[in-house]
Amino acid sequence: MTNFITQRYSKQGLWSLFLMCAFPLHAWTLILSFRDLSWLTERTNAWDAVGVASYGLIFAFAESVTLFLIAALLGFLISSKWDQDRRISLLSVLILILSMWAMVGQLYFLAGVSVPQALIDTLVHVSHPVRILYGIALAAVTPTVLVPALLILRSDKALQFTHGLIERLSLLTMFYLLFDVAGLVIVIIRNLS
Repeated sequence: MTNFITQRYSKQGLWSLFLMCAFPLHAWTLILSFRDLSWLTERTNAWDAVGVASYGLIFAFAESVTLFLIAALLGFLISSKWDQDRRISLLSVLILILSMWAMVGQLYFLAGVSVPQALIDTLVHVSHPVRILYGIALAAVTPTVLVPALLILRSDKALQFTHGLIERLSLLTMFYLLFDVAGLVIVIIRNLS
């Protein structure tokens, strides 16, 4: 079993994949934490606001581990004819793109945006409005996933660009993991006092 895993992934490859799984989740958690920090401070105090942000970071770490395990398992479905760097880059880009779409979905509700009334009126008169909405979503998401995937698999320049991006984001993500440790310490201190 270990031999099968080492044929597909190296320790460095798994670490890079984990960091790419952790990056969007931590970045989004920090953005939402900073967004909510002021009203939480006004509602109670700054220590409670820091505590809420700490819980968010711990939850982001748990989500990162879960996403990493899913991505690593899905990596076994990628053809072994491509080298490890190409497979890690492909998985990393897919994770980043799908995370961006998830953030856009949350922003839709956080910003209070509503579906235009003309679209609602049109969908009311269609026999299967949910299928139409899923079709529109699929038409929007599919190119953003397929085009980068094909570029990484077929172009060495795209692979080099992606590899450089992964290296830069990995450094930033390690900094975010330090925030996780600080968040864990804060949560322990808050629960002991």
